[in-house]
Amino acid sequence: MRLATRHDREMKAERNIVHDGAVERIAGDTVYVRIAASEACGSCRARQACGAEGARERIVAVRGAAAGGYAPGDAVRVGVTHRAGGRAVLLAYGGSLGVLLVVLAALHGAGCGDGAAAMGALAAVALYFGVLRLLRRRIEQTIHFTITRR
Repeated sequence: MRLATRHDREMKAERNIVHDGAVERIAGDTVYVRIAASEACGSCRARQACGAEGARERIVAVRGAAAGGYAPGDAVRVGVTHRAGGRAVLLAYGGSLGVLLVVLAALHGAGCGDGAAAMGALAAVALYFGVLRLLRRRIEQTIHFTITRR
């Protein structure tokens, strides 16, 4: 078994979406990190999907971290794998678009007028986001953030 070299760590980091930030606060086993949209976000292909575009700062909750090892103000790097980021984007944007289109087509095909079909589709999207909200603990278990000192 060989030890990971700096090059190995850098190559692995390239497969992750990372942001530098500062520890805002700590509650239990959760570290809350304030991240700022960096200059690198401007050239990132996923910037619109992740919501970083136009955002100045955002708070990220990193659960399960060794919270005792951090203090407010510590400079840290928060990361998530591209796969987990893609899953989150798919759930938020792809799922809601799919629900909207399917319900809109179904209601329109069932003879509802355009306005009623549109309102029904929007209500279905609202219901979809409500279900996501109810399932957020389960979803959070599949999307793991990592935190390291800078």
